Amino acid sequence: MKILLVSGARPNYMKIAPIVWAIRDFNSQHGGAIRFVLVHTGQHYDRNLFEVFFQELNLPAPDFCLDVGSGSRDYQIETVVARLEPILEQVRPDLVLVVGDVNSTLAATQAAVKHGILVAHVEAGLRSFDSTMPEEVNRVMTDSLAEYLFVSEESGERNLLNEGVDAKRIFFVGNVMIDSLQRSRASWERSDIRETFGLREGSYGIVTLHRPSNVDDLQKLQSLMSALADVARQLPIIFPVHPRTRKQLESLNGSLTGISFGMEGEAARGLCCVEPLGYLDFMALVAGARIVLTDSGGIQEETTFLNVPCLTLRENTERPVTVTHGTNRIIGTSAASIRDEARKVLEAPRPAVAAPPLWDGKAAERIVSMLQDLLQNRTAGGPADLRRAGILSAR
Repeated sequence: MKILLVSGARPNYMKIAPIVWAIRDFNSQHGGAIRFVLVHTGQHYDRNLFEVFFQELNLPAPDFCLDVGSGSRDYQIETVVARLEPILEQVRPDLVLVVGDVNSTLAATQAAVKHGILVAHVEAGLRSFDSTMPEEVNRVMTDSLAEYLFVSEESGERNLLNEGVDAKRIFFVGNVMIDSLQRSRASWERSDIRETFGLREGSYGIVTLHRPSNVDDLQKLQSLMSALADVARQLPIIFPVHPRTRKQLESLNGSLTGISFGMEGEAARGLCCVEPLGYLDFMALVAGARIVLTDSGGIQEETTFLNVPCLTLRENTERPVTVTHGTNRIIGTSAASIRDEARKVLEAPRPAVAAPPLWDGKAAERIVSMLQDLLQNRTAGGPADLRRAGILSAR
């Protein structure tokens, strides 16, 4: 069996890596039954958003790099499709596996379907029900085209069923992001990033902002930064700045107060903007944080698993399990809400919640075993009853 794996942007690597690890483990037990080909689209190409993640997550160098670079959503999708098609013709995989909801996810799905190749979507069924989000459009379209839909939380299964998807195409397997977090725990626990920044465990916060709805409007970004600077008067806050956000912040620099840019080796004070961090250093910071404020989907999941209070600076989330089973609260983007909700978190004890169902570090193992069974049965012309076979864990 030959699987073509597609990664494109920073959020993809922590989802692709466990699939690679699981294939390696499966092959060690089954004599190399699965061959994988790794394609990096280059949607993220900055070293801090690409190369360091491949190194830290023990990913092999990509077999193909599409070098799509930055550009509009339409440009990235059209370019990935055009550059992936000859690779599909050359490799002729049995299946293309895509993860997440970035432009590369939808583009690879479209290219595969155009060539009559099966698609498996990992992290399927997540919905914010906000069609103004490009990621939401990518999610819905990818799920409508993919043959096999692997969901990370129970809401994903409900959403797909409500959309009329055949239940036989849906598999609740757990969260591959947690696989990465667990398997690399020993490495990120050895990180000295807190010492580098002069931080004590449980006495600092973290901020991430990258969504266009939050950072492209300079007036809104200035309001957000002002509120975050107010929160940072209570405890130091580290802000690893996404390149998109940095470009916007540079336009505001003259009008920002209470914010420092760059803190190499200095003790953290206030709201401190730093370069993007590698996966291991960032997870070490998250695990020791008192509070995280973010507009990222993946960080909502990681903080839930690590029992770190998270305030999501959005009006919605496609990951409701982080609210119902976790530490996440959706607070919007008003300055008053940010100040009030942060104060509530800092005045309350750190929560202790159990992990959501099947967030046990074995999601990729389930996915690989199921794909082997599904494709073998498809070739043999018979159905695959995975639940009866014990491949799909009981809920």
